[in-house]
Amino acid sequence: MVNKFMKAALKCAQKGLEEGEVPIGAVVVCDGKIISRGHNRRTKKQIATAHAEVEAIEKACKKLKSWRIPECEIYVTLEPCPMCMGAMLNARIKKVYFGAYEAKGRSLTDKLANANLVNHVIEVEGGVMEEECAKILSTFFKQMRELSKENKKV
Repeated sequence: MVNKFMKAALKCAQKGLEEGEVPIGAVVVCDGKIISRGHNRRTKKQIATAHAEVEAIEKACKKLKSWRIPECEIYVTLEPCPMCMGAMLNARIKKVYFGAYEAKGRSLTDKLANANLVNHVIEVEGGVMEEECAKILSTFFKQMRELSKENKKV
């Protein structure tokens, strides 16, 4: 089941890629069913907080009519940033599964998940379909670098 949900998150990342966004996708799962999806929309919305996880959490909260969703899990293609971990903690999400590890070595995920900042601890499992999740990101950034080089030549 874990791979099934991560594949759904990858589809969300692909949608973001098609929109010119950094390809990160997320799905929120409750009782074995996907209840919301999200992908990065920072460029489109010009809003710093328009991350895939935040979008998926907001939709899940609306669907369940509660800001607390402790029965839910979230699957995200990249290790969550501190802001997104904060959103997960605030929503009381039960567990986060992520694919690729943050390349910049931030890796605060475990520390934040277990810090008990809001009287809640989140289970964390990283490296789910890591290769596939890392590939879509590395391909995107490679294309961006190539475009940048082309624009400099003009």
